[in-house]
Amino acid sequence: MKTAVKKISSKDTKIMTLFDTFYPNPQSELHFTNIYQLAVSVLLSAQCTDKKVNEVTQILFEKYPDFAALHKAPLNKIETIIRPINYYKTKSRHLIELAKRVVNDFSGEFPLNRAAAISLPGIGNKTANVILGEMKIEATLPVDTHVFRVSQRLGWSKGETPAAIEIQLKKRFPSHMWRSLHHWLILHGRRFCKAQRPLCAECPLLKLCPSAQV
Repeated sequence: MKTAVKKISSKDTKIMTLFDTFYPNPQSELHFTNIYQLAVSVLLSAQCTDKKVNEVTQILFEKYPDFAALHKAPLNKIETIIRPINYYKTKSRHLIELAKRVVNDFSGEFPLNRAAAISLPGIGNKTANVILGEMKIEATLPVDTHVFRVSQRLGWSKGETPAAIEIQLKKRFPSHMWRSLHHWLILHGRRFCKAQRPLCAECPLLKLCPSAQV
């Protein structure tokens, strides 16, 4: 039995075309080369800019290149390195606890199973979505503050929680588009659709956005 192809409205297609034009080959702005670096970076990125995370992880990864090294790190050493990050004390503790669990329970390799991943310290549903999606383990559509805000302004979602918005977006768009859509909404939220003062007059989606303010 063939699976029905999800149809996208002409308006949504125009928006996607504009996204692809302005943000070709969308990627995470976090710097990572493997799943260890990705997991650590995503954990640190909560309530913090990717730029600041990248500055900190450049130092952190040189000193602690994998979970095996990180799980032996003294807490005060990690706190010193990631001090510029918001909630650095809590995140330092989570990093070491995460590394210990990965080393002790998963032979030093981050688990590529959702249930196992979210059982780890500091790894919630959104973080697991980012990791599994970026590593192309499964199709995911993580909802952060930018995805939450921009999808609502575009009229794509009315949910009051990230989980609700994730469900609505997944119903609206086919799975092969989720990863790009995730990054497009983040990039657009950072460049134009800002939380406090959206740059509607400069926005390429001005004529298509129901929330445009001009």
